[in-house]
Amino acid sequence: MINSQVIKDRAKITGLIRGFFTQQDFLEVETPLLVKHPGTEPYLEVFETELKTDRGQTARAFLSTSPELSMKKLLGEGLGNMFQICKSFRNGEGIGDWHNHEFTILEWYRVDADYTQIMQDFEQMMVYVLEGLGRDMVIEYQGNKYDLSSPWERVSVVEAFEKYANVLEKDFFSADALNKHCLNEGYSGQKLNYDDAFYWIMQNKVEPYLGRSKPTIIYDYPVSQAALSKRKKTDPRLAERFEVYLAGLELGNAFSELIDPVEQKSRMVAELEMRKALGKVEYELDTDFISALEKGLPETGGIAVGVDRLVMLLLDKPSIQDVIIFPVNQIFKKELNK
Repeated sequence: MINSQVIKDRAKITGLIRGFFTQQDFLEVETPLLVKHPGTEPYLEVFETELKTDRGQTARAFLSTSPELSMKKLLGEGLGNMFQICKSFRNGEGIGDWHNHEFTILEWYRVDADYTQIMQDFEQMMVYVLEGLGRDMVIEYQGNKYDLSSPWERVSVVEAFEKYANVLEKDFFSADALNKHCLNEGYSGQKLNYDDAFYWIMQNKVEPYLGRSKPTIIYDYPVSQAALSKRKKTDPRLAERFEVYLAGLELGNAFSELIDPVEQKSRMVAELEMRKALGKVEYELDTDFISALEKGLPETGGIAVGVDRLVMLLLDKPSIQDVIIFPVNQIFKKELNK
């Protein structure tokens, strides 16, 4: 059922987001939704289609999982600070309160910056939006109150694992130690590799404690968890990546962007091999993206934010299905209920 007030409120929120970045002299860009090379993230599945011309020519094509690679190509052209609000598509996922196969994403990139500046951008953007809505910095969501005023909580991943999951720093980078911890905490499956053990602990023992009263910025992930992020100079085992959590929801994923073309190509090739091993749809490396890096990108911080989740929180709705005008579970109701 379409809720006209939600549509109007959502339009106001996205308008305020645009206003914030325009005020900051960011350039709004539009990049293709139909692409030849989607991102290489191994656990995401894609929508594949075929491009046809009136002369019978065909080309393999995909719906974009994120505008990231296209926007970075523009950064390579020297366009400077930029943002985009657009649709993105991810296949093979559940339909629920937090996920929809077609969703709205906000991405922005700040040049001559790193992930710490993006943290500040996010905080300031939320203050701008709340003020534009005539709201206090304390919002109520599903019966609980959350303070969005600056500064937000900041905790490193290593600190969070020790604080919430009792994983000591000396054990953090050990696949065997993380597996032992998983078993002790009730995991009953086969032995996990490092990344899968990390995710199990993160999802089951850490995430429930993030963003419980204020937004939590959790930063410095293992480098294997951040293929597009720069390594941390003081500890190359870690990457300059952060995520923002509030009320149990991950709202944004940010990096100090990796601009070294050699390392970036190596990581993306490894991810494509992992996709193959996982039985995901296979496709080639985006060599144009690597060429853009070779051309030279400035030091840059960037982030992707889920707009549907943000709107859901600000409008106090229990599900993103309540703030998407035509969610997939309505469009394909007959087929999905078989």
